[in-house]
Amino acid sequence: MRRLVLLGTLLPLAAAAGALPGVLAGRVWWLCALPPLAAAGWGWGALARNWRSWRYAERADDLLITRGVLWREMTVVPYGRMQLVEVTSGPLERRYGLARLQLHTAAATTDATIPGLTPQEAERLRDRLTELGEARSAGL
Repeated sequence: MRRLVLLGTLLPLAAAAGALPGVLAGRVWWLCALPPLAAAGWGWGALARNWRSWRYAERADDLLITRGVLWREMTVVPYGRMQLVEVTSGPLERRYGLARLQLHTAAATTDATIPGLTPQEAERLRDRLTELGEARSAGL
């Protein structure tokens, strides 16, 4: 899905950057299309590495989420601290059969999101996390 957005943005830019100056100023100006094409090629590989970097694990007392290629980030959300677990899916995500799980806690800086799940897995995980959150917060 992200690759579609990348190509949908950079390919028209490459066409405009190369065609318009190429027609108006000469053939050498067709080379202006190379930077957007190079950015699209680099972005294609970068998106693959980014997608492979996302991981999550359901542990005994918390949910562990890791992500990042250059800067690794690990988020640990205790089940008892979860206030809201929601599944969202935008129009493009629905088109490709994807959903995103978002965890909300009392901490404003918590960015506990798991993108790229199938809707069935996202709903299963939402139900499981909600159940575990209710069980762990009952003693507070």
